[in-house]
Amino acid sequence: MPPIVRPFPGGLFAEVTYLVYAPPAPDAVLVDPGAAAPEALRFAERQGLRIVALLLTHAHLDHIEGVPAATAATGAPLYLHPADAPLYEAAAEQAAAFGLPAPPPLPTPDEALAHGQRLVFGPLTFEVRHLPGHAPGHVVFVADGFALVGDTVFRGSIGRTDLPGGDLPTLVDGIRRQLFTLPDATVLHPGHGPETTVGWERRTNPFLVPQYGGSAFA
Repeated sequence: MPPIVRPFPGGLFAEVTYLVYAPPAPDAVLVDPGAAAPEALRFAERQGLRIVALLLTHAHLDHIEGVPAATAATGAPLYLHPADAPLYEAAAEQAAAFGLPAPPPLPTPDEALAHGQRLVFGPLTFEVRHLPGHAPGHVVFVADGFALVGDTVFRGSIGRTDLPGGDLPTLVDGIRRQLFTLPDATVLHPGHGPETTVGWERRTNPFLVPQYGGSAFA
């Protein structure tokens, strides 16, 4: 049976926490544990799943606010690209910028992600691709037939680049090199909103398609 990617949207920013697993194996990974992390943890417990890793696409507040609960509940190692360590360590400052209370203390990441790295968790295999532009250490997790893309590309949109460390040309180039080189049928699971596909975004995304005034792609 192919892996299941189960979304759990929630919180002020409607961030999507993902639980990825491949029945009948019990191993699962939790990606970007945000406000809905407790719901995802309860679902995993009901399904008899064992969360063996916590993967972060990047360290913006809405993607990490559920990390303390997730680590406490699972003891699973936390993976983060080192270029996003300053953002991660500034979680309280991020919260203050949005007028929000500081999150609980965050645990130190256990594993440093790197471009081209291959992660294997039981039947689940991911290739790590560094795709900055929204955040300096943003990565995407590419599997067979799908990718978890965080805040790089959304259905009909792209990630914002006006936050510290953001850069529009870098983001657009990264989408072209790291996502649009995947097969058109590849399902993209973003950090906000519904899933989409490489082919759909390549043809219709107004930020990326030349006829809509977006950047030109070869």
